[in-house]
Amino acid sequence: MLTVIGEALVDVVQRAGEPQRAHVGGSPLNVAVGLARLGHPTQFIGRYGQDPYGDLIEGHLRSNAVLTPWPADTGRTSVAAARLRPDGSADYDFDLHWELPGLLGALPRLLAGTTLVHTGSIATMLDPGARQVLAAVEHARPAATIGFDPNCRPSIITDVDHARERAERFAALADVVKASDEDLAWLYPDRTLEEAAAAWLDLGPGIVVVTRGADGPWAVCRAGSTAVPGARVDVVDTVGAGDSFMAALLSSVVDRGWDGSAQRDRLAAVTVEELGEILRFCTAAAGVTVSRAGANPPTRHEVPRGH
Repeated sequence: MLTVIGEALVDVVQRAGEPQRAHVGGSPLNVAVGLARLGHPTQFIGRYGQDPYGDLIEGHLRSNAVLTPWPADTGRTSVAAARLRPDGSADYDFDLHWELPGLLGALPRLLAGTTLVHTGSIATMLDPGARQVLAAVEHARPAATIGFDPNCRPSIITDVDHARERAERFAALADVVKASDEDLAWLYPDRTLEEAAAAWLDLGPGIVVVTRGADGPWAVCRAGSTAVPGARVDVVDTVGAGDSFMAALLSSVVDRGWDGSAQRDRLAAVTVEELGEILRFCTAAAGVTVSRAGANPPTRHEVPRGH
């Protein structure tokens, strides 16, 4: 079982000249759906309300075969209003409610049999829930592989020093880390992307990947670094592309049998050639997502052959 912990929300998307559209989103939720579509038994632990948007989230998770062991609560479901630019990129405004009361006491039950735990984004930065997520990752790490994607939101977490401290704490616990070039440029304006990623690798992960949009991803491991070209596709929008990439990255780890703490040394011994193969698969998966509207990750058979 794979477990994703983090925020669930509804993206209300506005493109110029078109009516609003509501899409289920939240970076961790998108990763959970991406993992399930790639064929992995997956559960999602996150909060949403007993309201129409919450019903939309729960229905979306269940229709994608994602288990939902954490029940809806009486609070309001979180919403992100996304305004799409002509190039398909998005600006967001958020109405967020993030905490998981009682999570720590439920972890032995929730994480039984879990070989990989992923988290990131708002869930790891916004208190009080972020403190609960950190404790959950600390609880899980002795048995499970840990994935982390900071997916920084400077419009929400405006204190870059706070964000950097939190990101580094999670990176130090993680085995597989992905960050965008925008994430690292905001967190470390005085470092190159390569310097920032290498510093995170020194904290303990086996793999650190930096996505660079159309330029393709670059990654570093203990054996060295590598990069692959970006996918050549007609971009509809970039919503959820990084989450599809992250799901494919974690899927690649599981496909190779590297999940679970007993495989931590093997994952850390990944070769540059293996890392390149993984990046090509992740890039192809993200390319499918940007070719269609919304956070819509591919199934395994939709990823182009040869990846």
